[in-house]
Amino acid sequence: MTWAEYDQRSTELAAVLIDRGFEPGDRLATVLPDGPDVHMVWVAAEKAGLVCVGIGARTGDREVRHLVAQSGARALMRSAAAGRVFDGLGVEDLVLETLTAEPGSAAARSAIDQRRLKPMDLFMLNSTSGTTGLPKLVMHHQDRWMYFHQLAVEAGGLDGGDVFCSAIPSPFGFGLWTAHFTPALLGCPTYVQARFEAAALVGLLETAKVSVLAAVTTQLIMLLNTPEFGDADLSALRAVFTGGEAVPYEKAAEFEDRAGCRVLQFYGSNETGAVSRTTLNDDRQHRLTTAGRTIDEMDVRLFDPETGQPATGRGQPGCRGPAMCLGYYNDPAANTQLYTGDGWMLMGDVVEIDADDYLTVIGRTSDIIIRGGKNISAPAVEAEVMTHPDVAMAAAVSMPDPVFGERVCIYVQPRPGRSVSLEDIVAHLDRRGVTKEWFPEYLVEMEQLPHSSGGKVAKGELRADIRRRIDWRGEV
Repeated sequence: MTWAEYDQRSTELAAVLIDRGFEPGDRLATVLPDGPDVHMVWVAAEKAGLVCVGIGARTGDREVRHLVAQSGARALMRSAAAGRVFDGLGVEDLVLETLTAEPGSAAARSAIDQRRLKPMDLFMLNSTSGTTGLPKLVMHHQDRWMYFHQLAVEAGGLDGGDVFCSAIPSPFGFGLWTAHFTPALLGCPTYVQARFEAAALVGLLETAKVSVLAAVTTQLIMLLNTPEFGDADLSALRAVFTGGEAVPYEKAAEFEDRAGCRVLQFYGSNETGAVSRTTLNDDRQHRLTTAGRTIDEMDVRLFDPETGQPATGRGQPGCRGPAMCLGYYNDPAANTQLYTGDGWMLMGDVVEIDADDYLTVIGRTSDIIIRGGKNISAPAVEAEVMTHPDVAMAAAVSMPDPVFGERVCIYVQPRPGRSVSLEDIVAHLDRRGVTKEWFPEYLVEMEQLPHSSGGKVAKGELRADIRRRIDWRGEV
């Protein structure tokens, strides 16, 4: 789809929605595959003055029903080609292929200039990635993503001559700026996959001469593990934006060395937007072992996660700045947890900020394993385990224990044709000099680790699984 077609098709669809009686501010839920069409639909909704309820294409039916009801959506738009039908939602069922076959009236097209959204208007309600419990709806205005775009251009030296590829599922925050906003604002060629496939993506990076790739950490590791990666000519690739999870140093360094690019990241959340970033100007040590310098305009503060009082050096980050969302929609209880009493928006992590303002993620407030009073970072354990040559992916979770409170359990996805044991992992970590408190005490081997609709490892599923594996006495 050319940019001219993108503009024309979105205008026609906006006119069709106006002709069908949609009023400014109506909520339009979308469950559409990743690809050009989903972005065209969101632009059409903007032109018609509607608020999109962005729901990931792989979101489960239970979550779809929850998000449609929570948002008060008037209709849900789906794709016939995707083969999903949603029954019992109680809202209008719209099929994209049917709508795009309809002509919009001249009167509706002429109404667009009066109806299109303004930068600070509510633009989208999208869901948290749903790693635990039912997802919440995050309120977005476009101004925050215009600001984020400026940060990205500065960090990666981006311009209209780049070729973009975003492997991030839509409509999550990372996918919004990398596939919806920045490519359109720069006017550069942009590639997306209907569904992430590592081998196919390697081929795309090579043939399209992609210069800027966006992928979550899990996807980068999957690319590295793909046999096709070693033979591909990726000389055009110069910058890779990643995030979503802690980036293991060894894996990021290997990716840089093999692809000849630099790995960059924004640290933040769907709610806060960018809190810190690495840039092309940072050396490798800072790029790959920290989340970069905090962003001045975001006014980052640290809080004690237990008391909520201000902290220095280490704590739970909070911010107030232009990249923030507008909070959660129709969810006062969740907003109470999101903000401090005096208005700082919190993240669910524990971080350290050094004297040069470089931020390092220690772990999530819910992703710390407390063994005998000792705090153990699950992401740090995962990074060490993934240095084992037979391990493709790893996820560490807490395992209830009657004596120590929690022990370290590791879920491992071995490389194809390989297998790994707990003894292998412990011996490997011992050789690396890893502190013994980090040693996993139970291992579960899986052919494929589960992932949430946002592409991250579904830690909630793994925590539930290990609890099913232990009996009432807390013994495996």
